[in-house]
Amino acid sequence: MQVSGLVWSLTLVGILGLVLFDFYFHVRRAHIPSLKEAGIWSSIYVGLAILFGLGVLIFGGQDMGAEYFAGWVTEKALSVDNLFVFLVLLNSFKVPRADQQKVLLFGIVFSLIARTGFIFLGAALINSFAWVFYLFGLILLITAGNLLKGDDSEDRSADNVIIRIARRFLRTSDDYDGDKLFTMQDGKRVLTPMLLVMIAIGGTDILFALDSIPAIFGLTQSVYLVFTATAFSLLGLRQLYFLLDGLLDRLIYLSYGLAAILAFIGVKLILHALHENNVPFINGGEHIDVVEIDTLVSLAFIIGVLIITVVASLLSPKGRAQTYVAAARRHANEFLDIETDPKYCDEIYHKLVDEEEHLKKLPEKYRARIRQESELMDLLRRAHQLHEQRVNDGSCFTVKV
Repeated sequence: MQVSGLVWSLTLVGILGLVLFDFYFHVRRAHIPSLKEAGIWSSIYVGLAILFGLGVLIFGGQDMGAEYFAGWVTEKALSVDNLFVFLVLLNSFKVPRADQQKVLLFGIVFSLIARTGFIFLGAALINSFAWVFYLFGLILLITAGNLLKGDDSEDRSADNVIIRIARRFLRTSDDYDGDKLFTMQDGKRVLTPMLLVMIAIGGTDILFALDSIPAIFGLTQSVYLVFTATAFSLLGLRQLYFLLDGLLDRLIYLSYGLAAILAFIGVKLILHALHENNVPFINGGEHIDVVEIDTLVSLAFIIGVLIITVVASLLSPKGRAQTYVAAARRHANEFLDIETDPKYCDEIYHKLVDEEEHLKKLPEKYRARIRQESELMDLLRRAHQLHEQRVNDGSCFTVKV
């Protein structure tokens, strides 16, 4: 697919415009997006991505359109997986809810920049070395295996090596100062945890790129399609975070679905590498006649796996139990350690009470397991004690939201 410089320029300006619009009209003023706001803007960004794909289909043909949609759907699914880690990081750093938007937008912008670099590097390697397809395929197969094992790398935790280096060599404060990156402490200018969490998200974004870029190159080798599919998968991710907040923990089988998709694309890449083979020690450097997987087949497989994964997760009793437990733990932690605004604290507390009611309605085998989680039970007990204390001293609202 030949793309002119003008089209590239217009595309870059359009994406930059969307990022700036997101910042000036939504993120600059710290607030907690309502479910309605998150839903509307998530739909708008998904609609823009689909409209763009229809444009590719019209002007680029069926193959290009199928490659774009396969890439976009795959990257979108991987970006939802990224949200799980963002959730862990934001909770680990105890980022106030109203300030999480700025952190997420930074993560999106950093992802766009980092992945653009990886995209052009990957394209250069593919154009120069056909064996790179073998490498990309192997990376995806290893990643799929790690997802099946539930392998959580330390580098994706809130205490990764980047953060330890930052804390060691930079002067940092323990408390937030709104959404400021720097504050004054004992008469000295120091970094706030807000900057540290941005560094943590930036570090994990680089790791995510190592998984996602080989995946999309397995679906299309058009740099323009790789870039636009990646960009549109990231745009709207901030709104999707708040929209899926209560559902993220419910998608218990998502990692299995993503493992199947990445393994499928990994096999597709290796088959393509064998077809284009010029590696001397494989078949004497001659290509091998193998069956290559059609893009439409890839698109159908990816969408089918995601549908099965999401439906199975939502209908699973285990998923429902896990959702309520995770939500109760998150709301208790927010109530105890993160939020200071009395009105929002009361809202969190009543959400916690609602989650506890859901827990009581679970089958006995799940309730028995929950009662054995001493850390969770202690967390809930302390949350109730603190709420009672705040009601008694008049520092907490008592109207249920």
